[in-house]
Amino acid sequence: MLAFAARRLLLSLGLVWVVASLVFMVIHIVPGDPAELLLSLGGVAPDPQVVRELRERLGLNEPLWAQYTQYMAGLLRGDFGLSLQDEHPIAEEIALRLPRTLELVGAAGLISIVVGLPLGVLAALRVRGPLDRVLSAWAGFALSIPVFVVGTLAVLILAQQLKLVPAGGFVPFATNPSRHLTLLALPACTIAVGLSAVVFRVMRNSVLEVLEREHVRAAQARGVSVSRIVFRHVVRNSLTPVITVIALHLGSLLGGTVLVEYVFNWPGLSGYLVRAVEARDYPEVVGIVLVISALFVLLNFLVDVLYAVLDPRVRHN
Repeated sequence: MLAFAARRLLLSLGLVWVVASLVFMVIHIVPGDPAELLLSLGGVAPDPQVVRELRERLGLNEPLWAQYTQYMAGLLRGDFGLSLQDEHPIAEEIALRLPRTLELVGAAGLISIVVGLPLGVLAALRVRGPLDRVLSAWAGFALSIPVFVVGTLAVLILAQQLKLVPAGGFVPFATNPSRHLTLLALPACTIAVGLSAVVFRVMRNSVLEVLEREHVRAAQARGVSVSRIVFRHVVRNSLTPVITVIALHLGSLLGGTVLVEYVFNWPGLSGYLVRAVEARDYPEVVGIVLVISALFVLLNFLVDVLYAVLDPRVRHN
């Protein structure tokens, strides 16, 4: 098990290095002077002296190999440079906002698992029955609604009309834990609406497939109770595809919660990325993209390890 985890960890570190190198190459392959692009606002040509100063500040006058070496050395130190807008350390801003996005995505994932997994098992055990039809219809409806529509309706109905929850905002957990969780609930549930439907569908199909396997049929023939078959044989063997889907969706949500963070005024990493793109703050964009990419790779590493725990055959493949 440790050898398998070590191999996957080395592969993940290699992927992070590849991603960081690709980001560096893309920045330098794109036609045009990055300094001029950053300073060209409203179609007005920037002052050549200002362009030269920015090129010097970004290290663009040095040879490419020297820029790459400094770039990688900074990443190893956790140094993403300074923001071009206010010269604030980018690493500090990412460290402040990243936990908020992780908390939002993690809460949405937890809600989706709690809702989607049991409903998927119930629907599979009553396949083509009334309950299965109702739950499948709900999943199709939930998947068809864009997340910003769900968020807008949630604010309109639950917050403004019924006044059950606040419309949005953010309070640090250390300042007011109950207020923080109350503000977290609505955006997390908004994301979880579509994600729980995905988990439900995958779990339902996976359980139906496992129920047709020989060892399950043999257990049924021996008169083993349904509950014992489900919890001991079916659920565990059905989790592998569900874990894959959850990991992929959570990874994409790390940079895709822009609309939710905007609707609910949640100061996370996605909103920071939008601000950086609008301001053409090249160091900020690079830092955020690298952090999101590294987290996606880390998430896939954890999924591989979890696979090995659930299915020992994976370790030998």
